[in-house]
Parts: sequence; structure tokens; C-alpha cells
Amino acid sequence: MLAHIRREKILELLREDGSAKVLDLARIFKVTEVTIRQDLEKLEREGWVIREHGGAYLKDMPDQVQAFSLAHQDHLDKKALIAEKCMEFIEPGDTIILDAGSTTTEIAKKLRGMRRLTVITNAVNIALILGAEPGIEVIVTGGEFKPPTLSLTGQKAADFFKGLHVQKLFLATAGISLKAGLTYPSISDLVVKRAMIEAAETTYLVADSTKMGKAAFASLGALSLIDYIITDAGIDARHRQVMQDNDIELIIAQ
Repeated sequence: MLAHIRREKILELLREDGSAKVLDLARIFKVTEVTIRQDLEKLEREGWVIREHGGAYLKDMPDQVQAFSLAHQDHLDKKALIAEKCMEFIEPGDTIILDAGSTTTEIAKKLRGMRRLTVITNAVNIALILGAEPGIEVIVTGGEFKPPTLSLTGQKAADFFKGLHVQKLFLATAGISLKAGLTYPSISDLVVKRAMIEAAETTYLVADSTKMGKAAFASLGALSLIDYIITDAGIDARHRQVMQDNDIELIIAQ
């Protein structure tokens, strides 16, 4: 892997996890700790990170967490349309899982005022959005806190879903491609998302069209893991064909 590409991947990981250790990054990217330190030094000079003993953290992370805002706020118009479409598949009496993410946060906003609904989530911000709703029971997983996504992750979060059976999961993703499948910047999220899928009768992947054809660092698995993809009208014909070839029903929000 070329140095500039590796640094881009390191920054992508930090934007997801908030911080990382030199030792872990060296293992992930299969390079020496000296090389990772040099990468972090360059990222610090460019103003992206702040180095600390044994690792680094995203420069704007403390302010972002204190403001309780998500790091990924692009394409919100598309995400709002997708969230509105999701409402057609959520009924009173349902128990649903809302994954952490900006699109699922938009779904949570649309759920305000709904009655007889149980929402299980690993997103702290979603819990706060819905926690005061009298008609909605909110259940939050345990786990390790990830500042940029305001979410709980790791094995403890995954263990929460063992033995659960819910009607619907609304799953987030960073990238969708035929070769890599469903991909995410953070390895720690994979075990949580697998547990969510196993607990759900039906899985809806919610992803705006800019995610199509992209691959992030870690792969969750093949597209066959999901039942439906809810996206916006910006998806092109090539990616529509990929979904059709994999027997995945595509639902367009417009």
C-alpha cells in the first residue's frame, strides 16, 4: 500500500473511532511502528490529528463530542428522503434495531410521535432523540463508546443481541460493492453488525447513492446478508443491476 493511501485509510479509521494506538495501526496495516509514527506526524502537521503517547486522536473530536454532533453530516437531503421511505416499513407494535449512523439518526427523528414501538440501538444520540417519547420504549446496548459516531461498539455491544429476535433492522454502511460487499471503516463494528443481522427477521440496509461502488477498510460480508436496500434516486443503472443479480430488492426514496 502506498504511503499516501495508507495515511488516508488511517484518517478514515480515526474519523470512525476517534483515536487509535500505534501498535494497533501497525498490526492493521502490516507495517512497522516507526512507519505509523511517521504517518501520524505527517497527519498532525497537516492539522488532522493530535499525537499522544502511543497513538493519536482526531483533532476536532473533543469539540464534536461536547456538541453531541455526528462526524458524518454530508448528503443529509438524501438521508432524509431515505428516512421518510423507511417509515413505510415501520408499524405500531414493531420491535426494531436502529444501527448507529447519520441516516439512521434521520430515521429516529421521523419516529417522533409514534406509538407502541420498541427501538433497540447502539447509538447514544438516537437514544436521546427518542428517549422522551411516551409511545416508544428505547433499549440501549452496552459497549465501548466511539466519539465520532456517538455509538457503542465491540464485543459487549454484540453480546447484547444474543438470544434476541426482532422484526426489523435498519443497518448503516460506509460502502457497498460487489467485490467487497458491505464495508466499514472500523473493525470493532463488524461483530456488532453481524449480531444485529442475526437477531433480525428482516434487514434493511439504508445507504445513500454515494455509498454505491465504494469500499471502506473492513468487510462485513456479502450483499446476501441483507434483504432490502433503501437508497435515493441517484443510484446508477450499473449498481441497480448488481442488486438485481444478487436478488436484493432495491427500494428507491424520491
